[in-house]
Amino acid sequence: MTDSSTRPDPACMTPQQLADACAQAMFARDTATQALEMEILEVAPGSAVIRMPVSARMIQGHDSCHGGYIFTLADSAFAFACNTYNAVTVGAGCTIDYLAPAKLGDLLCARAQERSRSGRTGIYDVTIENQHGDCIALFRGKSHQVRGTLLAEPQPSTQQSAPETSA
Repeated sequence: MTDSSTRPDPACMTPQQLADACAQAMFARDTATQALEMEILEVAPGSAVIRMPVSARMIQGHDSCHGGYIFTLADSAFAFACNTYNAVTVGAGCTIDYLAPAKLGDLLCARAQERSRSGRTGIYDVTIENQHGDCIALFRGKSHQVRGTLLAEPQPSTQQSAPETSA
């Protein structure tokens, strides 16, 4: 169990430290991203870069990567980018345009970038490329901030000091 007094206070972190901590906390709970062997390469406030290898189980009947896996990679990059501020944020809607097929053995890289963030909503663009720099798909996601934070705020110490005695 972690002692809350040693847990960093999110309010005292730099924006980059906060983005890193949020990504680590999310990734630790994200079994879908982990199961697809996704790897976070970079994260910064409002952005994320995630990589995923195309494996045999992802190939569909036309001998290319199923679009659902490409969408999942884009959606994961979107999720990590819009959750870099320690406010629980979910997708409110998205679109994807497939531009070229991904093939078995490709290493896909999704780059998510915040375009607008105001109040509780945001817009993020994600570009998915293969290892050759070929653009595979373009994704746009709309985010909505809900209640809660990703990182627990440190709790004040519950230990009370002994009452002072007068001599």
